[in-house]
Amino acid sequence: MSHSFDDENLTATTGLVPIMALAQKAGLPVLAEDRLTVTTTGADKGANPAPKLATLVAGMAAGADSIDDMNILRHGGMKHLFDRVYAPSTLGSFLRSFTFGHVRQLDAISSRFLSNLNEHTPLLPASEDTEQAMVFVDVDDTVIDVHSASKQGAGFGYQGSRGLNALLATASTASSGQIIVGQRLRKGSTSSARGADKFVSDALATTTRINSGTSVLVRADSAYYSSGVVKAAHDNRADVSITVRMDKRVKAAIGMINDESWTGIEYPEAIYDEDSGAWISKAEVAEIPFTAFTSKKKALQATGRLVVRRIPELGETKRAAGQDALFDLFRYHAFFTTVDQDRFDTVAADQIHRRHAIIEQINAELKNGALAHMPSRVFNANAAWLTIAAITHNLLRTVAGIVGGRMSKARAQTLRTRIIGIPARIAHRARKLILHLPRAWPWATEFSRLWQSALGPPRTVST
Repeated sequence: MSHSFDDENLTATTGLVPIMALAQKAGLPVLAEDRLTVTTTGADKGANPAPKLATLVAGMAAGADSIDDMNILRHGGMKHLFDRVYAPSTLGSFLRSFTFGHVRQLDAISSRFLSNLNEHTPLLPASEDTEQAMVFVDVDDTVIDVHSASKQGAGFGYQGSRGLNALLATASTASSGQIIVGQRLRKGSTSSARGADKFVSDALATTTRINSGTSVLVRADSAYYSSGVVKAAHDNRADVSITVRMDKRVKAAIGMINDESWTGIEYPEAIYDEDSGAWISKAEVAEIPFTAFTSKKKALQATGRLVVRRIPELGETKRAAGQDALFDLFRYHAFFTTVDQDRFDTVAADQIHRRHAIIEQINAELKNGALAHMPSRVFNANAAWLTIAAITHNLLRTVAGIVGGRMSKARAQTLRTRIIGIPARIAHRARKLILHLPRAWPWATEFSRLWQSALGPPRTVST
């Protein structure tokens, strides 16, 4: 047995053909040419932002997590499938030429590209059911670890490790996967809530563009419990469900809840409580009317409901044999919501709020791909990299929606295994390219469905 790297007509990532055709149909090249004014130095100065952006998106879709990894697009017969694929050095120069204004241009491209993708398959499908007919916008930040103090903006954040802070907003429905409707790279030492009000406003504007006829609920943890965030949601006609900090007013409100108001709930899956070191499967919930931010001026105050979940304080119930506690001890978790009780009662509101944790799946997926690390020492290059990662994520979510079936919510790694990483041999016949794909490929039907949608003839419209 032997091997040699000598076949010029083999490709290892053939699934990029329909995926990038879909990106072209959704207007990514046109958006880049119209809106991206970034220029580079050298012979290629100011030229071709669209194919450079497309190259970066294709590389990330194929699994690249660094600029050098973009070389994956330059093997075998890829030159027959794509017009221009740039070298990593050229792409690195392109990214390092970004200023803050160029990153904001890229954000605008990302938002409009997402709207165009939604025309090919509904990204936020809803139904007549009360919960199904709501769009959930989840806001959270994550620290991307870096290992060099020379990276611009690197600092020690809330996790205690050196990194850069990525603020993300995702949108989903009960029957859809999560798309990214907002992204922002910040210094590693920044607080979670910095600039969150403007960020939430931008994310909701993008969400409304995609699905303007559906109610929206913004979910976030206590880092985003501020009058600015709640007002931004209200101004965009969205409700909020935000964990509150246990200050004196909140504790006083909890103390006013009478014992008869508590309703027992049982979680479908046990939850690990870090403070007590135990798995919690039962709790009680109650609520009380609450006005948030009373120390602010009237325009920033918000009326709603304080929903409280209490669980037994297991750390305090370890008693000596034969000794009973004089009274029960509980730990309290509360969140503030503006959703009417007629729509979601106390138990339903608690269940829906706890699902905010789904955004951690996106954090993990991105860190398992393009955001495994920040590839440049230049801050704005990394900020552009984050936005391109969001564009790629939304493109792959559209692919999953088009493929449908059991793969409608497939993660990026699953799509790379089943759709993108299909090997092929390129044949030339009658001035046409023919791709010979593996016999008995397990997901051939799904690949063909995507191919037909991206590269097939337009559907006929009955009149």
